[in-house]
Amino acid sequence: MEIFYIALLTFITATIGTITGFGTSTLMIPVLVIFFPPVEAIFLVAIIHWFGNIWKVTLFRSGFNLRLLALFGVVGLVTSYLGAYISLGTNEEILLRVLGAFLAGYALFVIFSGKFSAKGRPASGWKIPAGNAMAIFGGGLSGFFAGMFGIGGAIRSAFLSAFDLPKAVFIATAGTIGLLVDSTRIIAYFTGGATLPRELWYGLILFIPVSFLGAQIAKKVVDRIPQNKFRIVIAVFLLVIGIKLIFWP
Repeated sequence: MEIFYIALLTFITATIGTITGFGTSTLMIPVLVIFFPPVEAIFLVAIIHWFGNIWKVTLFRSGFNLRLLALFGVVGLVTSYLGAYISLGTNEEILLRVLGAFLAGYALFVIFSGKFSAKGRPASGWKIPAGNAMAIFGGGLSGFFAGMFGIGGAIRSAFLSAFDLPKAVFIATAGTIGLLVDSTRIIAYFTGGATLPRELWYGLILFIPVSFLGAQIAKKVVDRIPQNKFRIVIAVFLLVIGIKLIFWP
């Protein structure tokens, strides 16, 4: 039954994570750490998340932004390894609460500031500046949190959303960056001594194809979301994750 419940959780989070660009980690880890030691939970989800990014790249391969891929990815590789190394012996509850406040605040700006200006007219909406420096900063920050806590996807989506990318480009670019970061942190976890109970290794035989099924369903959902509403959808999920981290880091 334990394997069945993890598979069900994988399916749900793969569907939501593909739509939002988060991957499965942001949603799975808070649940799994209730039942498993944090390092085991992060290591298991990192493997599932790695395959989830493969599905994103495959299903949305028509869109990539190479400039953002380079700016986010290169620095993210370094900081993800650093975060993974630190995570093997660190518990940073305050840091997670700060991250939650940032995500929630940014999401509220995106949702509400774009609707009306002070004079009642539609406003352009505040967002993270869409420049090279901010992309590098976002890549470094998301890589660090991915390595340390396994939840860098939410930060990556927040920074990527500032560039107003087409849906397919957004998801494919987020997936490719995530794939690079995940590869680095999985190596760091493994060389640092992280492992899984035998039943979870066997469970991957089910978890991996289930994550692909969730990604396929997500693609059908994404195709139905109007491009001008896509950024709001991302912001709503960022808000939910932010609130969760503030109160239940």
